[in-house]
Amino acid sequence: MPAADARHRTRIVVIGAGFAGLQLVKDLKGAGCDIILVDRRNHHLFQPLLYQVATTVLATSDVAWPIRRIFRRRRDVTTILGDVVDIDRDVNHVVLACGNRLDYDILAVATGARHAYFGKDEWAAAAPGLKTLEDATTIRRKLLLAFERAELCPDLVERQALLTFAVVGGGPTGVEMAGIIADLARRILPREFRRIDTRQSRILLIEAGPRLLPAFGEWASDYASRALTRRGVEVRVDSRVTHLAPTEVHLGDPDQSGERLRLHTVIWAAGVAASDAHRWLRVDADRAGRVRVGPDLTLPGDPAIFVLGDTAAVESEGKPVPGVAPAAKQQGHHAAQVIRARLRGRAAPGPFRYRHDGNLAVIGRNAAVIERGNLHLTGRSAWWVWGVAHIFFLISPRSRLAVTLSWLWSFVSGQNSARLITQGDAGTDDPPADRPLKQPAAGTDWGQPPQRAPRPVQR
Repeated sequence: MPAADARHRTRIVVIGAGFAGLQLVKDLKGAGCDIILVDRRNHHLFQPLLYQVATTVLATSDVAWPIRRIFRRRRDVTTILGDVVDIDRDVNHVVLACGNRLDYDILAVATGARHAYFGKDEWAAAAPGLKTLEDATTIRRKLLLAFERAELCPDLVERQALLTFAVVGGGPTGVEMAGIIADLARRILPREFRRIDTRQSRILLIEAGPRLLPAFGEWASDYASRALTRRGVEVRVDSRVTHLAPTEVHLGDPDQSGERLRLHTVIWAAGVAASDAHRWLRVDADRAGRVRVGPDLTLPGDPAIFVLGDTAAVESEGKPVPGVAPAAKQQGHHAAQVIRARLRGRAAPGPFRYRHDGNLAVIGRNAAVIERGNLHLTGRSAWWVWGVAHIFFLISPRSRLAVTLSWLWSFVSGQNSARLITQGDAGTDDPPADRPLKQPAAGTDWGQPPQRAPRPVQR
């Protein structure tokens, strides 16, 4: 590819089409530069609603949009589907897995985060996290297949293990996931099964710290715990997972006073780690793998490279910036302002300052918490505000309409519309345990439904 002095236009390579990268490219419209946007997937994902794909509320197309379509009218933007494996800072090259090299004048690295299992990466196979569409459809499949296999299982112990679900991590994702699984089991599915009572499912939310929602105030943690308990979720705080396998979870020391849980479905929401960007750039990183950057979001000593979003360790007014979508978008906007100032030969704007817009978390139907300064909102009103805010931040009008209709349908009918089991044939898939389901004893009457518990009053 031609050198910068032959092109006469500054070439900017942006790695990652998440919130930070997308905002940067949007804000550079009309800046008079050529932009190459590289991502390993062909879509931008609205992660705050990804758990609703995993729990059958929304379809994948409601929370993801093709990158090429987003920038189809931007002639200055070239989209490349590729996996970055290295960055050669000596010659300003980005190296792709296919062997291609992209030269840059300015580079922005916004490659996001991945799951962190705290040194126990072997747990990933048994406890998927939630960062991609593939993760969401995998979790949805595990949830729905657990109920289907429980319907076929004649052994009571094995059936209860199939109907036991554990969510590890008491942050917003874990709270939201546990609450909506409880809604699924106790409000949506009971009338659809004949041999099992899905309301007898056991849902556990496991948090190693002393309380849920540690980024919120204690009042929000208390409310979330009460709201989840009313929905039948067992909240376990000060409980650390010490062993995790496809069919069991150990809390504490299993040889002493620890607890052993038999189950088949575990969802990981306990931690994240940054991408491998610090290895590509050959710089030091913090404990979470994030690259330390200066006040203008560039590498110290290399102003041609910006690091944004979950990939960056950023401070604002002496405090670390959280890894949330609003912070990533604000960083993308600030980086665009710095680049525009450079291109026009003007003085750079001041240091990046994060504007905290508040904390939001939904717990289930008609239950959410909102914390913004002195404003504390809970219950149904917070749930509606949460929904309106998320619809507002969706990219396309079609997605806003689709999500609104899906939520209205779920609210009015009490049913979710995206309960499809995909990624294989559910009838021939291997059972989740390391042995086949027990066969019924001779004379077992499969047509006789079990004794069902009275329907609890929904609050």
